[in-house]
Amino acid sequence: MKFGKKITTDLYSEWRPFYIDYNRLKRELKDRTTSHNWNDKDESEFTQMLESELDKVHDFQKQKTSELSRRIRDAEKAVKRLVVEEQSDEAHEQTNGDHTDPEAQRRETLVQDAGSDDEDTDDEADETKSLDALEDQFHDLEEEVATLVADVHDLALYTKLNITGFMKILKKHDKQTGLPLKPSFIQDYLEKRPFYKYNWDALIVKLSKLYDLVRTKGHPIKGDSMAGGSQSAFVRQTTKYWVHPDNLVHLKLAILRYLPVLVFNPDKEFEQKDAAITSIYFDNEDLELYLGRLEKTEGAEAVRLRWYGDVDVKTIFVERKTHREDWTGEKSVKARFPIKEDKVNAFLRGEYIMDDEFQALVTKGKKTQQEVDGMIQLANEIQYSILTKKLQPVMRTFYNRTAFQLPGDARVRISLDTELTMIREDNWDRKVRSGSNWRRTDIGIDHPFHQLPPEDKELFKYGVLEVKLQTQYGQEPPQWVTDLVQSHLVEAVPKFSKFIHGCATLLPERVDLVPFWLPQMEVDILKPDTTGAVAFERPSHPSSKGTSDRQESSGMGSPEVESPTRAYNEPVSEGEEDEEMDRAPAKDEGKRTGLTRAQVEEAVAYRERMLKERDRAPPPPPQVYAEEEFVDERTPFLRGRRASGKAEEPDKPRGLSIDPLAPSTAFDETFRERLRKVREVERGLGESALEDEEEEHAQDQPAPNGDRILVRDWVAPTGKRIAVPVRVEPKVYFASERTFLKWLNFAVVIGTIATTLLNFVEPDDVEGIISAGLFTLSALLAIAYSAVIFVYRTRKLKSHSAEGLYYDKYGPTILCVVLFAALATNIILRVGQLVEEN
Repeated sequence: MKFGKKITTDLYSEWRPFYIDYNRLKRELKDRTTSHNWNDKDESEFTQMLESELDKVHDFQKQKTSELSRRIRDAEKAVKRLVVEEQSDEAHEQTNGDHTDPEAQRRETLVQDAGSDDEDTDDEADETKSLDALEDQFHDLEEEVATLVADVHDLALYTKLNITGFMKILKKHDKQTGLPLKPSFIQDYLEKRPFYKYNWDALIVKLSKLYDLVRTKGHPIKGDSMAGGSQSAFVRQTTKYWVHPDNLVHLKLAILRYLPVLVFNPDKEFEQKDAAITSIYFDNEDLELYLGRLEKTEGAEAVRLRWYGDVDVKTIFVERKTHREDWTGEKSVKARFPIKEDKVNAFLRGEYIMDDEFQALVTKGKKTQQEVDGMIQLANEIQYSILTKKLQPVMRTFYNRTAFQLPGDARVRISLDTELTMIREDNWDRKVRSGSNWRRTDIGIDHPFHQLPPEDKELFKYGVLEVKLQTQYGQEPPQWVTDLVQSHLVEAVPKFSKFIHGCATLLPERVDLVPFWLPQMEVDILKPDTTGAVAFERPSHPSSKGTSDRQESSGMGSPEVESPTRAYNEPVSEGEEDEEMDRAPAKDEGKRTGLTRAQVEEAVAYRERMLKERDRAPPPPPQVYAEEEFVDERTPFLRGRRASGKAEEPDKPRGLSIDPLAPSTAFDETFRERLRKVREVERGLGESALEDEEEEHAQDQPAPNGDRILVRDWVAPTGKRIAVPVRVEPKVYFASERTFLKWLNFAVVIGTIATTLLNFVEPDDVEGIISAGLFTLSALLAIAYSAVIFVYRTRKLKSHSAEGLYYDKYGPTILCVVLFAALATNIILRVGQLVEEN
């Protein structure tokens, strides 16, 4: 579908006048170029039209972001006011209860007996009315938060759709007129009104804080906001994913419904530098640490220096990550200790040790002696490793991190790293970068680091999502986490490493072994939605802000047929067919319900009869809910559609509600289809909004039924080899040895047969000697072959290579043929001998 039609069908109807008028610009361009030759007047007028459209889009986005910030502030004030009122009512109720405790008990007894007078229950009715009013106000605030989430999501899609329109119309102009307007327009106009560069992090942090206040009714969970920052060593189960730039805002909004954004200082206004994290990785000229981490060698280390925020921070963390194989029974560990910035160079040269500084922590009572001993040992080991292995600064990684976690609760921690950039720090090519200092000083956190030459930096085009879980043995992760990581928003990339990727891309002349995910960088990871498991809904009532014919804002398409490969089960909702196992009564139903056996049997018979009648009954007609007939659930986010004139379609996938505990609600199929088209349009922008892409991409076509396609024709870059991670445990060596011994056993049996034939035949029995020789040859071939295969497999295991390791295609077949030939020859010779004798 052409972009002109897409933008017409995919735009948000309430914001229609504020989108770029792509069709008018396209029509104007066509009319002028077909009616006459394009001239200077046409160029000037067309540029003015583009500038007018740009001003419209820029002003609208600026207005909407300001409006969203104001609405968030107003909602925060409303929450705090309600909390004060609630506390006042609770204090008043507690005070009254202390003075009139016998009377309150008497009233409660009378109410339970249904015999109390109206005068006795007036006070309780007033209190109940007050509590209900507060609850209703909290519900209204929850509706406002739901609308805010949808507005932020829609505004991000609005930005993407408009910048796509500008890029496409500029491309058409340059192609049809032959005049290069695109570069100058970007430089002179777009760069001065960079609506497409809006940073959503500050708005999302505010929205997350508000969401947490409303969700907890003004009593957010307190805890250590550093979330492990005070620990010297910690172990986590981590899974990593790539996130397409088009899905970043959607993903952040999806996560904050369950986990708040974790900030280091909740009392401080969020600044962009608060999210910045920078690390300096060390290695030697042989890239010993790189190869160890890439091949997953037991005990492989990674040494880095990390700081949070801008380059002016005084505290630097020295970290060491140690890889442990699973068969060792140990977990990979990251340990670190702090050091002052002015002491780093002396520490790296071995001129300064941390013993006295750490020991002072015991004197001040900040650490125990055992903790300090561990820190001293860690510092000495890292310093020794740096000096003996001649480690130097090699690469810097910079990114902005958005972390999601309940403060003080590390069971689920999710971090999303964006604007990831790898930068060279070494001086190996005779170009001075860091010099004798531990880091280069010509850059800070000014992404995308325009002052650096292209060969010194690698701008990673995806976001990196890390899901860290701490679950007990056998415990499943939360369902919403499972739905999130199996959605179209992320692409799983196990064992992805920023350090490995940076070395492989920035040091191509020194690296001949590259990670397995490097060829995947050329494949578009943007996928259509096949589950409908992550969605946003606006509260469906007439007063909702932004309510239109489009009731949902999901940014996703919807499949006509649900994929059979889904790894999770949707909750059974009204209108969906129940499974047979869900219809069957429990074996101990009588004990559970407290009914007699006869009553249970009667209830089961009635239930089965009603289920059969329901199965035979035709589907109910669509229902229209009137405003006064609608019944609220436990939270407004669970409310159904009001006066929509549509019934929920039973065969459509369910989306996650805003409330983590809420049942799922239905999607609007038309809107999902329209947003699916939006996603297809947005693929044209690629890494940057200013890139010039073709309108059609062959790799953008989804796999049948939404399944992923297994690609086997990946090839490494010229002169490189791809390192595929292979886990080798000691039992694999034993298995290879057992296979070798089995072959030897087989060879001994055949050799015994040959020896027996040789010992029991006459010296002049030529046939017997030939048969014994053939069996001896078979035994020797088996011994030689098994020895060669054993040595080959052992070397493959040591190099962590899986190629040709587990499958032997020709060897057993050849040995069977040789053995069969020996048996057949023996039989033929003996039969021939018998014929001659007779």
